[in-house]
Amino acid sequence: MRRFDGRVSLVTGGGHGIGRASGLRLAAEGSSVVLADVDLKAALEVADEVNRSGGTAIAVGCDVTDRASVDSAVELATTRFGRLDVLVNTAGGMRDGTTFLDTDDDAWDRLVDLNLTGVARCIRAALPHLLVAPDGGSVVTIGSVNGMSALGGEPYSAAKAGLQNLTVNLASRYGPHGVRFNLIAPGTIRTRVWDTQPGALERLTRLYPLGRVGQPEDIAAAVAFLASDDAAWISGVVLPVDGGLLASGPMALRTDR
Repeated sequence: MRRFDGRVSLVTGGGHGIGRASGLRLAAEGSSVVLADVDLKAALEVADEVNRSGGTAIAVGCDVTDRASVDSAVELATTRFGRLDVLVNTAGGMRDGTTFLDTDDDAWDRLVDLNLTGVARCIRAALPHLLVAPDGGSVVTIGSVNGMSALGGEPYSAAKAGLQNLTVNLASRYGPHGVRFNLIAPGTIRTRVWDTQPGALERLTRLYPLGRVGQPEDIAAAVAFLASDDAAWISGVVLPVDGGLLASGPMALRTDR
């Protein structure tokens, strides 16, 4: 399928993990892709992979906690391609395992800025262009099951919960103007953050009714669906892509399944 022929997508966090997989998927379906990442080297490598495969992609260094950096990335996208149709917000992270009691104000503010305010910053920069997208604009944001249940990591989880409210409010406000907003809530995804925790993914696997943790491509498939015209009448939803984790609830902890 080439659901994005002629369209332009900006993917934050596009150099690694879910962002990388989303950029590759959108490019494979015909979108010109701008891969924005604080790790410019990684974003350049993904862009090169897209271009060598016959797609069109460019990379830009972007720190979502810095307004000027975000504005510059959006300006590059629209200057290079003349339009912006899709914004995918994947940049974020938990960073450390500090307990709630030991989380000082500065650490809390950094995590909320990265995971919530940074998304709002990107949307504000992109929105004027999405509002005039010829086929309507679409914003897909990556949240987390942490924003929907008690799974620890309080500053990260609170920020991810905030993304849900941001999404539904913007979907209501800008739907009449042709822009859709949706949120994906992934479960555990096999990305580089687990590289320093040997055996953790294997232990977590037992919590998932579908018998495995997720791959970045699982989330990228949901991103492509929600950003496409196949979801033209879907806005303001929170879509768990979690291998059945939230549906299982307390059952996930049983050992006799």
